[in-house]
Amino acid sequence: MIIAIDGPAAAGKGTLARRIAAELDYAYLDTGILYRAAGMAVVRAGGDPADPVAGEAAALNLDPATFNDPALRSDEGANAASKISAIPVVRAALLTFQRRFSTTPPDGKEGVVMDGRDIGTVVCPDADVKLFVTASTEVRAQRRFKELQERGVEAIYARVLQDMQERDERDSSRDVAPMKAADDAHLLDTSAMDAETVFDKAMAIIAARKGA
Repeated sequence: MIIAIDGPAAAGKGTLARRIAAELDYAYLDTGILYRAAGMAVVRAGGDPADPVAGEAAALNLDPATFNDPALRSDEGANAASKISAIPVVRAALLTFQRRFSTTPPDGKEGVVMDGRDIGTVVCPDADVKLFVTASTEVRAQRRFKELQERGVEAIYARVLQDMQERDERDSSRDVAPMKAADDAHLLDTSAMDAETVFDKAMAIIAARKGA
């Protein structure tokens, strides 16, 4: 079974995806980490993550050993990912990686849970379950602001909100694989829901699909 979870930043899709994978004992892939790793590789080499040549080279030479680097979870990593993910040749290079993961899960798992921006629309259009997890921009910015504060990172809410608005615009307006809900995706607006409620709703959707 393939479960595709898409949505904008700080909507809660990563937390939900990891929990579903653990509950069902499925393989999990945060596809955003691929773009973060490629984007930061370009930045660290002194390049521009919006440069197609540098971006493609980084995507083709991605090192999975870097996926756990805490720097990839920073705002710098997020912005680098947003820029590099708008490059068609980069998306093409990473698409093969993602599809291979979905069809041949590691460790003999019987299913996969993948979260990102275009899993249900481009990467796995035939996914068994598609969820689009979202929330208002203000709620998501507040969540990210709180997260940064808890990590001891100095942040200004207005700046966090502005960065999120700019990132949403890039992700939803790019020419290749723009962020949008698949026509057959289940929409989960988490603006007024806690993580437990979101999880219960998602598991109910998955259970219904399994019983179909």
